[in-house]
Amino acid sequence: MDCQKSNERSANGLVPGQCPVAVLCGGTSTEREISLKSGASSAEALREAGFPVTVFDPARKEDLLALMTGDFAVAFLCTHGKGGEDGTLQGFLDTIGLPYTGSDVWSSAVAMDKTKTKLFYRASGVPTPASVWLRKGEPADAGALVNELGSHLVVKAASGGSTLGLYIVEGRDELAEALQQAFSFDDDVLVEQFIAGSEYTVSVLGNSDPEALPVIQILPANGSFYDFEAKYAPGGSRHVCPAPLSDEQTDRMQRYAVMAHKALSCRGVSRTDFIMDDDGAMWALETNTLPGMTSTSLIPDAARVTGMDFPTLCTQLVSLALE
Repeated sequence: MDCQKSNERSANGLVPGQCPVAVLCGGTSTEREISLKSGASSAEALREAGFPVTVFDPARKEDLLALMTGDFAVAFLCTHGKGGEDGTLQGFLDTIGLPYTGSDVWSSAVAMDKTKTKLFYRASGVPTPASVWLRKGEPADAGALVNELGSHLVVKAASGGSTLGLYIVEGRDELAEALQQAFSFDDDVLVEQFIAGSEYTVSVLGNSDPEALPVIQILPANGSFYDFEAKYAPGGSRHVCPAPLSDEQTDRMQRYAVMAHKALSCRGVSRTDFIMDDDGAMWALETNTLPGMTSTSLIPDAARVTGMDFPTLCTQLVSLALE
């Protein structure tokens, strides 16, 4: 469907009224409820921007059939976690020929897996904490891991999202217990050196020529780290944007975020999370290819600082999907 037939176009070339959008949210992952909230917020913003919007849940077979037979210009993805952010849904949309927001199958799958993401960070010069990749069923020596990485560690289920399956531990006994729990989420687990410092995140918009949005500092209300409650509960965290960094620090972190976006061949949007230690060194932790789009989410916050309201941001994502 051509969204650019009229002479009455928006600034980015789209005619929203001629561009029916299918918002996909829900799904079957552990992040289903957050996905539904992202979808509701995005659908409201897209309608405000003038797009005809229909909301679908990919967990429902009848909704998938409607996508195959319907007349939509683009799918706006608000699916988080396995089955929605890992390339599975993207492959379905490629098969039926429906353009979609965000990254393609390969990029989505690699970015979803923290163990694979690390390989591309390192190959592209993006600094990231030292880590060891473990597979379920293979022997794991907690004592040897502590000797290699230090006693203060982070254990992450490889494909977990929203900090599900993430544990911060001290010593071999806590590590052994955390590994057992993490393997209940995923067959691959990342054990990572713990970096003490402040938490930041940088969103990137674009395809072949991506640009970083302002840096956000994340201040969890619990005084700990940016866990599930801090991410999604009202008042769970405070976002400071622009972050209180020097110009040099801001430029460096934005540059690393763009490098991560390119390293993983992301399209449309990505958001890379960082820790900056007391010495000013910056460490990339992970890159999200379909970040949250709720009222407490980070990308809308960063976009607002540049003068881009939520409907305009959603319009930009549609435009990037159709490039």
